Amino acid sequence: MQLNERSLVGQEVAGYYIEDIVGKGGMAVVYLALDPRLSRRVALKILNPVLSVDDRFRQRFILESRTVASIEHPNIIPIYEANADADGVLYIAMRYVDGLDLRRLIYDRGPLPIDQANQIFAQVAAALDAAHAHDLIHRDVKPANILLAGNHVYLTDFGITKHRSSISGLTQTDQFIGTPRYMSPEQINKEHIDGRCDQYALACVVYEALSGRLPFQRENDIALLWAHLAEQPAPLSQLRPELPPQIDAVMARGLAKSPEQRYATCAEFVTALRDAIGGLQPGALGGQPYDALGVAGGAGLVPRPGTSPHSGPHPVPGTGPDSGLPSGSPSGPHSGPHSGPHSGPHPASASAQPPAGGSLRAPAPPTHPSGQRKRPGRVPIVAATLVAAVAALALVAMIIMNHRGDTWSRYQTSAAAPLTFEYPGDWTVRTHRDLFAVASPHAAEFESLFVAGPGADWSAVLQIVADDPESASGVYVQTSDTLDPGGDSEQMKAKMEVLLPGEVDVAKPVQDQAGNRPATRFDGSLRDPATGTRLGFVSYVIDRRPKTMLVMYFCAKATCDDATQARIRQSVHVS
Repeated sequence: MQLNERSLVGQEVAGYYIEDIVGKGGMAVVYLALDPRLSRRVALKILNPVLSVDDRFRQRFILESRTVASIEHPNIIPIYEANADADGVLYIAMRYVDGLDLRRLIYDRGPLPIDQANQIFAQVAAALDAAHAHDLIHRDVKPANILLAGNHVYLTDFGITKHRSSISGLTQTDQFIGTPRYMSPEQINKEHIDGRCDQYALACVVYEALSGRLPFQRENDIALLWAHLAEQPAPLSQLRPELPPQIDAVMARGLAKSPEQRYATCAEFVTALRDAIGGLQPGALGGQPYDALGVAGGAGLVPRPGTSPHSGPHPVPGTGPDSGLPSGSPSGPHSGPHSGPHSGPHPASASAQPPAGGSLRAPAPPTHPSGQRKRPGRVPIVAATLVAAVAALALVAMIIMNHRGDTWSRYQTSAAAPLTFEYPGDWTVRTHRDLFAVASPHAAEFESLFVAGPGADWSAVLQIVADDPESASGVYVQTSDTLDPGGDSEQMKAKMEVLLPGEVDVAKPVQDQAGNRPATRFDGSLRDPATGTRLGFVSYVIDRRPKTMLVMYFCAKATCDDATQARIRQSVHVS
């Protein structure tokens, strides 16, 4: 790179004060920098000046970086600015993530436990499919571009992309865009590409994460590129015998030489991968479950198909300083009393249940020998009084418990959800960084669902719907640059399907009021494409600067226009 990387430390570039180097490659250097205008630290990526000579590349870089910045997705690293400085050098300012990347995690700890791999790649696939929906192709998916912040995964380095209508070959400066170790055959052949080239690269990363080695390891790049074109990697089940043989067919399809032979989407690929290993118990490959940074005892975001969220220990992901909850604070489905038709106190004791095969009968009165009937003394009277007092206390406790759902709490404003609203007192709240907030009797499970986006795994939520549908409800709040209160149902459907898990159906908009603000109401549903299970919702799009706000009440019913929804809507106060 024709630039002394260290010479920029301590200097100002395009209004950013550079503090340190955090990464570098053949085409760019990434710095930790301070944006004094907003008093925040950013990751500032400065491209090799030789790339700026290519006018076509420079224009496409700025255009496509700004397009990526407009994509609202929790697993795509937010881009703040993309431009050229006074000397023409290209730069891009992104959110700075203080955490490991997947390359370092694999290097430090070797092959990943299955639980951890599941939750990482579900989020990467969701990010890639969201980009593909905007006709953008990443073209450089590799472990170094997958950032891990606790249980949250970011895909970064979208700054050097190409539209799907472009060829994938060299730039005019003879620079490859991509990394040979993960490059698809169609990229190598400079053919027209689509999102399936990112799927191939993702399959290479999955192979490396599960085996600890690349699918193709050669002494030089020429031999490596030839292997991608003409050779087959060793089956994963041979390198890691505890993996089921079904995984080999999934990997063979993800790594197919022809894009037509691969899966239609990245989410379909990682879903097939999860299903292939679905018979394994959590933690079976690698001991205890791990969190996203490889710390023993963590909880994966993608539960095994067929397991219940209530079975066995259930550590709650996302607690700690980044979750909006103090470490050790109770949250999730078991953190506090539950209300609903199948919960709460049951005054009848076990001894009062009818015997098997019989009916409940009153106990027979005691019998006494003739002539031995005694007058009641003071002890029986005291005992009867105590029994009555205990019964009264039990009745009071039952009334209190049955009316506990009438106690409501208020959500306090945050960067993720700049508003307040009331929610039932037996719900819990999860504020996921600065992305969104969710309040629900099962907040942890729904947080995991919403953070995964369109390719989400619904397993945990499906179990809740099956076990206790009345509790499969809650409030989801997010701000967005792309939602339009004046949009029609088709526009809203397209934009919601980028933000939300599953497939979205939306009815016609209705002008309404959400607390202290006018709002456009959209009723609809979220559908799990694998099972057809639906969550209904009533959502309100509120025009607020600088970002529009979405407030959505969801439930496992055909219509969610109930008393709880009405009270939540009336309590909304946008700050």
